[in-house]
Amino acid sequence: MMDSVQALVRRFALSERTDVACCGITVSQAATLEALKASGPMRQSELGRVLGITPSTLSRNLARLLDAGLVGRLADPDDARAIRVRLLPTGEKTVERVRAQEDAFARDVLERLPPERREAIVDGLQELLVAVRGATETCCPGAFDHLMTDFPKESNDGTGCC
Repeated sequence: MMDSVQALVRRFALSERTDVACCGITVSQAATLEALKASGPMRQSELGRVLGITPSTLSRNLARLLDAGLVGRLADPDDARAIRVRLLPTGEKTVERVRAQEDAFARDVLERLPPERREAIVDGLQELLVAVRGATETCCPGAFDHLMTDFPKESNDGTGCC
């Protein structure tokens, strides 16, 4: 059983890297863009907390995202000394391309499951996601809240896609 969970984690990590590589970014950079899309502009310290990464890692990622024109900086309206990071239109397009890749992958996975078992498998996956979130909270409290919204159930339109 442990082998299956480990294999699943490895496979999804590989697919995630492939999904974001099409957009010329890393998984960490994609998570940064996703967090900004979900929460809007925020201070760098807040962004680092949300992502659960060190300030130096975030600085490197932001430097690359700034150079690529995916994020920008703006003055913090609450503190003239502070700067907020914001998603630029090109960054929003990148987030949408990554999401489209992820959606296509999820659709492909679902279509490979027996139709009569999809709902039960997705329900089990939801339980697995709750367990992953609990394990993640141990090391990085709140780090993935922006990614763990309600997990969509399979639609009833017969397409097998969420």
